[in-house]
Amino acid sequence: MKPKEILVFGASGQIGRHLIRKLTKNNYKVVAVTRNIHQKGYTLKTQANPGYLEIVELAQFDSEKIRSLIQKCSVCINLIGILFEKRKNLFRNIHTDLPDLLSKYASETNIEKLIHISSLGIEESKESKYAISKLEGENKIKKNFARAVILKPSIVYSVDDNFTTNFMTLLNRLPIMPLYYEGRTKFAPIHVTDLVQIICDVVEDKTKEQTIECIGPEIISFKEIILKLLKSIGKKRLLIPLPLLIAKMTAKIFEIMPKPLITVDQINLLKYNNIPSGKYKTNFDLNIKANKIFEEEILKYSYNWRSGGQFSKGKS
Repeated sequence: MKPKEILVFGASGQIGRHLIRKLTKNNYKVVAVTRNIHQKGYTLKTQANPGYLEIVELAQFDSEKIRSLIQKCSVCINLIGILFEKRKNLFRNIHTDLPDLLSKYASETNIEKLIHISSLGIEESKESKYAISKLEGENKIKKNFARAVILKPSIVYSVDDNFTTNFMTLLNRLPIMPLYYEGRTKFAPIHVTDLVQIICDVVEDKTKEQTIECIGPEIISFKEIILKLLKSIGKKRLLIPLPLLIAKMTAKIFEIMPKPLITVDQINLLKYNNIPSGKYKTNFDLNIKANKIFEEEILKYSYNWRSGGQFSKGKS
């Protein structure tokens, strides 16, 4: 039997790097698609067993090249997503149009499976362009390709993320930390290795669900997350609930930055909880465990932000 060839879009991101390591370790041939092979190629090559990884550059959404890549694969995995819009990288292009194109070609070429990473808690977020584009992308996929599987994770964290690491940097430098919506927004953070295991279970046909909400073992509020991060880096900071009007005004200023700390769209998104909706089954419902505890995992790398670094007393 010919081994499955896995095509991965968004391979150089946090999830992609961990996924490549897992897939190639299990003897899958992976074709990793990246926008800049010179910038990302070295990083990607260090993730895989020799001979199991091919790297393909796709600077623009070349529809014919995408179709050709999908035609050769058994399973296509789309991990591409953005948190803010810049120039040509618009939410609609990335979260709606690309999934629409991938699912159409998946149907046309009749591949075994398309796995798409969406997001948890977007159904109610009517004011967020991010959420609207994500939901439209899901609907396009469901319409185009019956064998698609949509995974909807909450916050995905690890030492390679842009969430806990950015917040630990801010908390290390700033004397105060603003709380949006008084920090009441709830999340079900899942460690990247747990999410990767769910993806691999889908690849290996261990579940037949078409939509799965991917969560960790805890429901934690935004304020609780900040407090756990502060404890982990051994800092004390003043947490100040920020009025919505002022929060959006400061976000407008941050949006000028190349990598904004927060945007108005993200503030709109924070209005809604990022927890299971009850509409779909979770990984726990399917007996796919994700047992890594947030506070225990961040302690393994938070020493990077502690006084004394790797020699700090709080190092795990």
